Amino acid sequence: MKQYHDLVQNVMDHGVWKENRTGVRTLANFAEFYKVDLAEGYPLLTTKKVYFRSVILELLWYLRGEDHIKWLRDEKDCHIWDAWADEDGYVGPIYPVLWRRFPMAKSKDGDVYKPLGDKKEKDWQYEEFDQVQNAIHMLKTNPNSRRIVVSAWHPGLLGEMGLPPCHLMYIFNVADGKLNCHLTQRSGDIALGIPFNLACYSALTMAVAQEVGLKPGTFAHTIVDAHIYENHMDGLKEQLTREPKELPTLEIANKPVDELTFEDFTLKNYDPDPVIKFPVAV
Repeated sequence: MKQYHDLVQNVMDHGVWKENRTGVRTLANFAEFYKVDLAEGYPLLTTKKVYFRSVILELLWYLRGEDHIKWLRDEKDCHIWDAWADEDGYVGPIYPVLWRRFPMAKSKDGDVYKPLGDKKEKDWQYEEFDQVQNAIHMLKTNPNSRRIVVSAWHPGLLGEMGLPPCHLMYIFNVADGKLNCHLTQRSGDIALGIPFNLACYSALTMAVAQEVGLKPGTFAHTIVDAHIYENHMDGLKEQLTREPKELPTLEIANKPVDELTFEDFTLKNYDPDPVIKFPVAV
């Protein structure tokens, strides 16, 4: 996919070396952006093999609303989140929880916010807000809204998370009968993370579009700190020598998003170049 190759080349050409928490320095660029037309095919990179099964299982795990990886690791034998989980599989209130069970306080008389000047004490209780179903409802009832936002950033809970969300907000936007999605990412590992993020959110956009009666449109992606780990440079340079091939297609069963299983996703005509192995910086 040319857009991905252009992203890699731009960071290589214009990035600056930075230190970070992992101990492996990165070549980083500020505020990279690209977009892809989903009508041109499913954007699973062809210049290296991307593990489609892991991409879809990760998406389905996000939709489960859990704070652990037991389903992903033990039931599906998928280990992409093992490095950030404790020995019991707990990862804390990250993407699944914040997508499906965003925590909020609510008083018994219906208030969800206590005015600063309100001296009255109220009996507050814990509530959860399903952002995914709210977005789907808005797409069905008010598709021209500019407020169809799903946020995975909760400042008060960062200390409880195995890894604070990197892709922290996505916004759906409808135009000309098509569902577009923009993803904002605070930090993007170009070699390992971005190919997964691109494929995962594109699949989500396609699935949601089908449920709400729209066609898939554009997936757009802003990466605030777009970086290449030093020990990924050689692999990416090799990848840049490979010529992108025609994109595969993805067929998704016509079901509500919450009823989808891995078997409902069918990848066709995927002919990637060989795997390039990149070490994970934890």
